[in-house]
Amino acid sequence: MAISPSGKELLYIAAVPSRTSVLRVVDLATKGIKDVAKSDGDPETLYWCEFGSDTELVCKFGGETRVGGDIAGFSRVVAVPLDGGKVKELGQAANYYLPVGRQYDGDILDWLPQSPGSVLMERTYIGENVRPGSHLGDTREGMGVDRVDLATLKSVAVELPRREANDYLTDGLGNVRVMTSEETADQDLTGLIHFKFRKTGSKDWEPLAQYDVRTKSGDIPIAVEAQSDSAFVLQKLNGRDALYRYKLDGSGASTLVASNPQVDIDNVVRIGRGQRIIGYTYATEGREVVYFDPEFQKLSAALSGALAGHPAVTFEGASGDGNKIVVLASSDTNPGTFYLFDKTTKHLDEIAPVRPELEGRSLAEVRPVRIPASDGVEIPGYLTLPPGSAGKNLPAVVLPHGGPGARDEWGFDWLAQFLAARGYAVIQPNFRGSTGYGEQWEGANGFKDWEKAMADVAASAHYLSNQGIADPKRIAILGWSYGGYAALQSAVVYPDLYKAVVAIAPVTDLALLKTQAENFVNWKLVANQVGTGPNLEAGSPARHADAIKAPVLLVHGDLDGTVGIAHSDKMLDALHAKGKTADLLTFKGLDHQLSDSNARTEMLTRIGEFLDSAIGH
Repeated sequence: MAISPSGKELLYIAAVPSRTSVLRVVDLATKGIKDVAKSDGDPETLYWCEFGSDTELVCKFGGETRVGGDIAGFSRVVAVPLDGGKVKELGQAANYYLPVGRQYDGDILDWLPQSPGSVLMERTYIGENVRPGSHLGDTREGMGVDRVDLATLKSVAVELPRREANDYLTDGLGNVRVMTSEETADQDLTGLIHFKFRKTGSKDWEPLAQYDVRTKSGDIPIAVEAQSDSAFVLQKLNGRDALYRYKLDGSGASTLVASNPQVDIDNVVRIGRGQRIIGYTYATEGREVVYFDPEFQKLSAALSGALAGHPAVTFEGASGDGNKIVVLASSDTNPGTFYLFDKTTKHLDEIAPVRPELEGRSLAEVRPVRIPASDGVEIPGYLTLPPGSAGKNLPAVVLPHGGPGARDEWGFDWLAQFLAARGYAVIQPNFRGSTGYGEQWEGANGFKDWEKAMADVAASAHYLSNQGIADPKRIAILGWSYGGYAALQSAVVYPDLYKAVVAIAPVTDLALLKTQAENFVNWKLVANQVGTGPNLEAGSPARHADAIKAPVLLVHGDLDGTVGIAHSDKMLDALHAKGKTADLLTFKGLDHQLSDSNARTEMLTRIGEFLDSAIGH
């Protein structure tokens, strides 16, 4: 949801049946709602929309498409006139002389509050073929930055395209201050990222930092603050990401802003058209925001205290003068409700719930727990019990997260809530290999060190039994993406522990994961993440189907460019070859997220029936 610069209108993207999303604009005075645009999800989906001005919206859409034998992502940034005029692409203008199509045309860097109706956009340029009978042709290549008028599409070059540039950071006031370059060798990414900066008023780029994706070492600039002439940089401190301010005056001076002894600092918080930085975030049990700005710190506490249940409050956007603020309040039992706060009147109006179908429904509380691992380490996790349940001797589901470079957090989780509503106890362990807890906890990652990750996942199942929460004969495991891999590999390693397995878009063969990346520029990074040697065979559940005793339900979209459906096909064939009980639910034209209301309804229905049959409810 976003608010216009004048504060008179809101926009939001609404899900409707099937995979369609609709962009709607609300007139705050009349409460009238107008549908402005939509995406049908075949294959494009609306990612986000924002007010470029009071009359022009800017949206980004994209999806997955087949390119030869591969599936590749694409995206486009467009201007959408509020009066229903023609949608206009904001990237490099397409023409007959471009030798190839673009996967990605660019992104918005800066909303230029001082120049209403214009944006600062980083654009991907592809050199044109020379036109017959002339020497003319646009030879620009790489990533550049242009100031674009949303109404006329007239543009002015701010940074000429550079082949080595991959991204830029501005100070929110239209000044480009940091450039990102991902190092390549023979056109393949090496994993080394270089960051350069420029001093105020200078055109020269100077070294700022570098980061190695393979070893997860180095520093990452994430934002620029005009007021202090500094970049905010994530840098390791005692094995965890801390937040520093690096001066951009050439002095090399840096100051520690924040660190946490338990978890990584992960981002900064912005507000308003100029994207003013007002705080930073991290997640211990739940997501925490620490505000630099005392006004927002006070306002956050006051709004949370005024709302029922004291939900977590975040600021999603503000009008041009900062007087009207869009607020999102959410908790474990509240999927989220949008409000509009007027600073001049101190009035808070409810706009809409994020998931209106759940209004008035009792949802399950989520409780942080500490799970003892087999080696004595305590694993952080979350326990969700069915509403009204005594929490004893229940059928249960272990729900490992995806990634593996990710973690679960306290809050609303639609999949865990669905399972709890069916009567299952649900546990979500942040096993070793999860991110957010520092480099030691992440270790080599959940593919290279899958044995430790699977042992931690198993420890969460034992925790449910030992606490009397779960009937040990009725424990299932369910996961998505890496979580699906964890579900299958856990069933291989601990075949008597789980009585049913659900794997959504799972990795099933580590060598296949590497093979599917071979035609992409990041294939070396994928290969490094997965590793080499005997682990490829030992860590691939599709090669050990004979060890699995529990029935298996696989779910996959056939347009999944993240984990190809060949993984589920291979797993199904291997299970059937060994005489195992297994089924595959396939969704045509859907990617890794399965973003389709009807498809998700069918998936959840099948999962519910499958679990009921295997472990009861």
